[in-house]
Amino acid sequence: MILDKHIVLIDDELDVVEAVSEMLELEGFRVSAFTDPNQGLKSLSPNSRSVVLCDVRMPAIDGLTLLSAIQHRAPNVPVLLMSGHGDIPMAIEAIKLGAFDFLEKPLNADEIISKLNLALTHSQQTQTAQSSTDTTPDIPIEAAIIGQSKSIENIRKQVLALAHTGVDTIINGETGTGKEVIARALHTFSRRKDKPFVAINCGGMTESIIESELFGHEAGSFTSANKKRIGKLEQANGGTLFLDEIESMPIAVQIKLLRVIQERVIERVGGNVLIPIDMVVIAASKADLASLSESGEFRADLFYRLNIASLHLPSLQERKEDIQLLFRHFVIQASQKYKTRPSTIYAEQIQQLCRHSWPGNVRELRNVADRFVLGIVGDGFDLQTPIAESCGDDFAFEKQMEQYERNVLTEALIETLGNINEVSTKLNLPRKTLYRKMKKHHLDKDSFKTQ
Repeated sequence: MILDKHIVLIDDELDVVEAVSEMLELEGFRVSAFTDPNQGLKSLSPNSRSVVLCDVRMPAIDGLTLLSAIQHRAPNVPVLLMSGHGDIPMAIEAIKLGAFDFLEKPLNADEIISKLNLALTHSQQTQTAQSSTDTTPDIPIEAAIIGQSKSIENIRKQVLALAHTGVDTIINGETGTGKEVIARALHTFSRRKDKPFVAINCGGMTESIIESELFGHEAGSFTSANKKRIGKLEQANGGTLFLDEIESMPIAVQIKLLRVIQERVIERVGGNVLIPIDMVVIAASKADLASLSESGEFRADLFYRLNIASLHLPSLQERKEDIQLLFRHFVIQASQKYKTRPSTIYAEQIQQLCRHSWPGNVRELRNVADRFVLGIVGDGFDLQTPIAESCGDDFAFEKQMEQYERNVLTEALIETLGNINEVSTKLNLPRKTLYRKMKKHHLDKDSFKTQ
């Protein structure tokens, strides 16, 4: 039984995308269509229960290259190729290299439906057979770490590489840059993803409290210890321990933590039994731990033991090209959380977002998005008074109109949770026109659906 008939359609010809999408949706398939093969590739995750239907020959990429890229990103996703008569030799070669099948243009509707159903059945049987041992995440890395800047693209690549190695890591970044988001991604994309992710903030804790939090204690080990308590280190056994604001950890606790990291054993407070643990340690700091270790404010041996790998997160000011994408993402999340529809995001408000210095980084941006959805004013920056100055190269009339069009589409998609039929009716736009405009503004209907 096919539970989810999801097709990822990739073709550089918009007319083909619109015609095939409409035909498949009428037959009960759920279609994610792309004219940009790179965007289509990014929509896939290792656990995607989908089938890719793509053209063999596109200006930017050929079928064999795209097939190889899909096999690396989502090895269990079947790929069906559409080929003109002249490209059949390439399609046959692709089948030898692992493509599921190919369809010759002009396309036959019955043949497409039959082969897609076979491919979906094959995909879901393969997924079911592997589900007991599968350790790959259910989402693409782009959904976990959002942004289109080069710095964030580099962070995503580093996260995937480090997640596979399972080494201890230090994450550096200003307050609010998303250090815990990155730590969770390192866990989610690792083989430990089904094991515990345990986070503890070391800031503001006394030595005795943080020691008890980390190591746990035996009953009677101190006055208020009425019963045994399992600490964070023990809870993280098999998984990942995230130590936020590690620069605030008392020196005496740093010494004990170093022993744990070196020997992978712990001793509860008041106990004398060595308990073996297996975990990856991710430490985050807003301060420069190398400088602190040189000045004696942080244990140098602990720093070097943790610093097998390190990631530096840029401030939001350094990745301004991500502001609009992040803000719209947070607005969608907030509108679903608070079950309300936000006001239209006007071009002038995007200008305000770009002009702001964001001392609180991504955390501040999320708070602004929440207040925007709720229509309230809080302490600090708010989107209240539109301004007419640009944070881009210019503020031309055409750009303002394009932004307005994108705002109208986004608002309708938010309100309908990505239902294309409802958006088409609401905006009085033919489906083909709607699809064309969504492609133009890089709007994906699936990103507006309730998770």
